[in-house]
Formats: sequence, structure tokens, C-alpha cells
Amino acid sequence: MVLNIGPQHPATHGVLRLRVVLDGERVVSAEPVIGYMHRGAEKLFEVRDYRQITVLANRHDWLSAFSNELGVVLGVEAMLGMEVPERAVWLRTLLAELNRVLSHLMFLGSYPLELGAITPVFYAFREREELQAVMEEASGGRMHYMFNRVGGLKEDVPAGWLGRVADAVASVRRRLPELESLLVGNEILLARTRDVGVLDAATVVDYGVSGPIARASGVDLDLRRDDPYLAYAELFAPGGPGRVVTRTEGDCLARLEVLLEQVHVSLDLADACLDRLRSLPAGPVNQRLPKVLKVPEGERYTATENPLGLNGYYLVSRGEKTPWRLKLRSASFGNVQVLSQVLPGCLVADMVAVLGSMFFVVGDVDK
Repeated sequence: MVLNIGPQHPATHGVLRLRVVLDGERVVSAEPVIGYMHRGAEKLFEVRDYRQITVLANRHDWLSAFSNELGVVLGVEAMLGMEVPERAVWLRTLLAELNRVLSHLMFLGSYPLELGAITPVFYAFREREELQAVMEEASGGRMHYMFNRVGGLKEDVPAGWLGRVADAVASVRRRLPELESLLVGNEILLARTRDVGVLDAATVVDYGVSGPIARASGVDLDLRRDDPYLAYAELFAPGGPGRVVTRTEGDCLARLEVLLEQVHVSLDLADACLDRLRSLPAGPVNQRLPKVLKVPEGERYTATENPLGLNGYYLVSRGEKTPWRLKLRSASFGNVQVLSQVLPGCLVADMVAVLGSMFFVVGDVDK
């Protein structure tokens, strides 16, 4: 029997379609069918200048907007040979980690919802709202922050903002055990996720899977430590607060555990950034740019460790004010295509558990 799940279905995180062949209740083969949200962002990049493409790049993974912006501006700054003020570097790092917590909390709330547990999402959104408030205060946006600029940030943060961020982080840290108590050790959740949807490390590498899903299968890769950018070299140095969370089981439970533990790591990193920012003197958070910004001829690939995995921009410049080519390598694309290997052999009921544990955003797949 051929069964179509989606493209509009509550289990698919958006308009993704799965074409599944079943033998009774058992999945024989599964083919993810993508493209229902395709906006042609990569072609749109080519007719907009470097200030405008940030707005477009911001949107493909709508839960990780700040991190999406970062890859573009870091690549352009590197090609320009531009030095960003230290205060901007630490602010960017802080905002990137707050954005990571926001993204992870969304999945920590929505994944149990897909397994039939409605309560955790209310706890997850309560914590998200604390952090959304400080992100909105700094940037003016709740989802699409548009706070990065080539050369730094749009503007400095408001007076007293660092203290309000510290309060928000402390509040989330204090109440996180309430969310964890609903998930960790829950008999129903364990029964639905343990030894379900096992993804081995070799398949992770073959399919370009990255982020928490790869680390849950024992692939110890995190660009913040392995190819540091912003202030991560210092944060992930020996004795620093940064650490890479891994598991070896590679099942749905391991993926959830990695996500949960990464929230704690990101809160630690945020606290370290706050400590450093308090000690820095007041100063600029951006560089003055020419009226027409042209990037020297050349090419560069810039990858960042986004909440969902590796996010890369391959920028080719012909020395104009618009990119000649800007190719986006999104994290969710590899994470979704591996479903064709993971789902065969699963039961139909387990298919939803596996699909949810891949933690993808459809806009990030289709771009």
C-alpha cells in the first residue's frame, strides 16, 4: 500500500510530503518529497546588494534567524578583510546562543506534542517568551531580527539590557527542571523513542547530516569548537564553558537528550558572554560602511554551527555590489533526506516519532 503523509499534516513541521510504501503496519520504503515552499532565495540573492540579502538569508530557518544572518555577514566581512569591534563580536555570540536556546525549546515543546503529550509545549513556550522579550528589546523583532550588519550590529543594545538578559537566563535555568521532569524518565516517552529510528554514524556522514542529530549518533562535530568563529575559540578553550554534547545510541531518545543538554550548555555560554560584555568598555558595535558596498572579486565558503546543524554560504563575487552567486547549504536538507534510510522497517506509529526527532524546518529544506 502506498500512503502519502502530507504535504499538509500536523506531523510534518510544515508542508513536507512523505511517500511511504507499507506492508501492513511496517514501512517498506519512504521518500521525502520537498519543494512545496521553494522561494528561490538563492536566485533572489543575486539581484540584491549585501545589505538587502541579509533580510532574505534571515528567513529560511525561521527559528534560527540570527544565526542565518551571521553566515552572510561573516563571509562578506572576511572577503573585505574587515575587523569587527570586540563588543560586537561578544554581543553577536550572546545573541546567537540565545537564539539557539529559543530554537531548541521549540522542538523540546513540539516533539512531545507529536507523541501525544500536550503539557510540555506550554512550559517550553513560557521559557521562550522570557528570551523572546530580551531579543525583541534589542532588535525590534521577535522572529526575524535583522540585527546583523556587515561590520557589526545595527546598533548598540539598550541601557540595562545586559541585566535583563541575565535575569531572563537565570529564570529559564531555574525553571528548566520543570520541563525536564515531564520528559526525562517518562515511561510513555521512553517507550516511543528508545531504540526507535536508529541512525548510525556512517549514514550520518554519507548523507551530510549535522547538528544535534549527528552528535546523537556519535559524530563529534561542532564548528564552534572545531572551526571557531565569533568568540567561540575562547569559550570552547580548555576550562571554558563550551562543550560538545554527544550520544552514541543514535535513536529518537538520544536526539532529544542532546537537544535538552545543549540548552544548558548554551545558557552557560550566554552567562560567559554577559560576564565579558560587562567588563568591556563602551564602544562602537559596527564599522562605517561606504554608501555603495562592493565585495572584492573572489569566492569564499562560510559555515556556522546553527541550532539545527551546519549552515553554509558559498559566496562568489565579481567585484560588484551584488553577489554573482550565493549558494546556501542548509542544515535541514541533509537531516530530512536521511529519512529514506531511517524509516524503512519502522511501524507507521513510529514514523511520526522518527520524523519529529529530525528537528527540521521545512523552509530550511526548500529555501
